[in-house]
Amino acid sequence: MEGLLEKSAQKVEQTRLDFVRGIMEEIEWNYRFIGIIGPRGVGKTTLLLQYIKQNLYGDEHTLYVSADNIWFSEHKLVELVDTFSKRGGKNLFLDEIHKYPNWSVELKNIYDDFPSLKVVFTGSSMLEILNSKVDLSRRAVVYYMQGLSFREYLNMNFKTSFEIVNLSDLLNNQRSISSEVLRQIKPLEHFSNYLRHGYYPFFGEAPALYFHRVEEIVNMVLEVELPLLRGVEVAYIKKIKQLLQIVAESVPFIPNVSKLSQRIGIERITFINYLHYLEEAGLIKHLYKDADGVNKLQKPDKIYLENSNISFALVSANTDIGNIRETFFLNQLSYKHKIEYVDSGDFVVDDKFTFEIGGKSKSDEQIKNTKNAFVVADNIEYGFQNKIPLWMFGFLY
Repeated sequence: MEGLLEKSAQKVEQTRLDFVRGIMEEIEWNYRFIGIIGPRGVGKTTLLLQYIKQNLYGDEHTLYVSADNIWFSEHKLVELVDTFSKRGGKNLFLDEIHKYPNWSVELKNIYDDFPSLKVVFTGSSMLEILNSKVDLSRRAVVYYMQGLSFREYLNMNFKTSFEIVNLSDLLNNQRSISSEVLRQIKPLEHFSNYLRHGYYPFFGEAPALYFHRVEEIVNMVLEVELPLLRGVEVAYIKKIKQLLQIVAESVPFIPNVSKLSQRIGIERITFINYLHYLEEAGLIKHLYKDADGVNKLQKPDKIYLENSNISFALVSANTDIGNIRETFFLNQLSYKHKIEYVDSGDFVVDDKFTFEIGGKSKSDEQIKNTKNAFVVADNIEYGFQNKIPLWMFGFLY
């Protein structure tokens, strides 16, 4: 126990506070049972340590511990909590909880048996967390954390302090917002770098290994989690990875489920299930014409990779620029907004706004008769009327 307390203090001491993710302000930290989930590499561990350093620094009643610590090879989580609580422990931060066997059962017991203890846990295995989310839903408030927004990438890299912009303000005040950004930095100078290698906060640690690390995240899901947690046959993993590469190269990918299932050699329903597993795991995003009426047996109208960095990691120079633009827009907007497929335009957001995505010369021909419709154009610094720079949609979280 003393060793865990010492390591906790060391980690907090070594944590930097020069850049903090925006989700820090969104979490209701006073709630006594909080879950933070999200893909590997998005910064959940750093977030916990930063919160402790900002708010509980030097508090001997606070403990941070990773669930893969060797201490747990001979001890149970409940044992740790019991000892910590008896010593006056008040705040317990459990990192990578999915690496601990039967974690959801013990967490429920901890919640019920230690009412004076505040617990925050993180999990990177999206499939594992989803398996237990129903059991924890009555107890835990669960937050989803995704990779860096373009705004956060700029703040982290160039010491800027740009604030979050809500969608309504962006649509109504784009000129003043873009002018303020351009007074401090040239966003287009950095936007292509963000699309390629700026989504995961570890981009600065070893730039030459960045795509290797992104591919490791993909392979962990495909080769370990899908077979273990969703029963996907290992023989199909290579073809599923090829499917992801096809999605990255498409403009965008409109799935012909019958042909693809025949090509892979599995039944149509099984193939659709596999697509849903990939979305659950955080590797792809589905787009539907009617998101509210979707059921598990319905094929998506379009498929995108979860973020543009995965595209470059999988197919490098063969990425399609139109796909990359739409992937960025979908990723940044879907974090807080409902997005659906639409016939006139590329996306409809919150059942109200229609967006057509393209390059700097993109016109509004396809949406000119549509109410509340906007052209989102790449490679422009300023917009005009209903034409808005693509990079600005990276300031929404």
